Amino acid sequence: MNLVLKGKLHNFSNPMVMGILNITPDSFYSGSRVDNPEMAKEKIALMFEEGADIVDIGAMSSRPGAEILDTEDEWKRLEPILKIVSAKFADKYFSLDTLNSVIAARAVNDYGIDIINDISAGSLDKKRFETIAALNVPYIIMHMKGTPSNMQQNTEYNSLLGDIILYFSEKIKQLNSLGVNDIIVDPGFGFSKTLDQNFTLLNNLESFSVFEMPILVGLSRKSMIWKQLNTTPEHALNGTTALNMLALSKGANIIRVHDVKEAVELVSLYNKTSSSIEKKWK
Repeated sequence: MNLVLKGKLHNFSNPMVMGILNITPDSFYSGSRVDNPEMAKEKIALMFEEGADIVDIGAMSSRPGAEILDTEDEWKRLEPILKIVSAKFADKYFSLDTLNSVIAARAVNDYGIDIINDISAGSLDKKRFETIAALNVPYIIMHMKGTPSNMQQNTEYNSLLGDIILYFSEKIKQLNSLGVNDIIVDPGFGFSKTLDQNFTLLNNLESFSVFEMPILVGLSRKSMIWKQLNTTPEHALNGTTALNMLALSKGANIIRVHDVKEAVELVSLYNKTSSSIEKKWK
């Protein structure tokens, strides 16, 4: 399992940590939000100091009920931050969380963004797959039914795992036909899923290894954690750590998190545990 990042082959021998940077006033977890370029620069620097492998930038909230931003509003939020990324962090890996092909092309071509992260897997922009093929960067495809504004009214499945695997199979086939092979699969925790469906999905995460592509998991502080624990996103770090460890044990290659330091520590402990198990059986 390999992925090309900045022209270099990455083999995922170690799980990667993706830090979250939200340039939004309404993301579900207030601790992830920044509202000015200087604050963004400081937060990006801190995440890399704490050991992040990738920073994922988003200018539109995808929380349940959120509306899709128009192109110019999204770009107005993004461009000052992308200028900082290009000028101060050119050697680091960045992904951009966007539904918009125009935004994706500008970010990659003008500011060197390395990965495009698409919660709709091309379903909300007919030009998305062609754009990704032309940009020649890794592409994260996530499972979601509908849009953020109505996704939680779309939680019925014939077979939860079967339907999602079929969804990815069809998307990957389309992308491969266009020459796109650097694909990351995100099952979409919290998107078009009930609380119980989220836990079923996590418990069967290894099923997605059938694609032989990196698996990204975004569990950080989500409602499946804080609702189960009867708390709030602000008090869901412990639950996040617990479920991310389970995700790694079931084959996750990238964990997308609000709390980088804790996630890096988790990966270190997971790697140590895994190597100890391997030595035991040699």
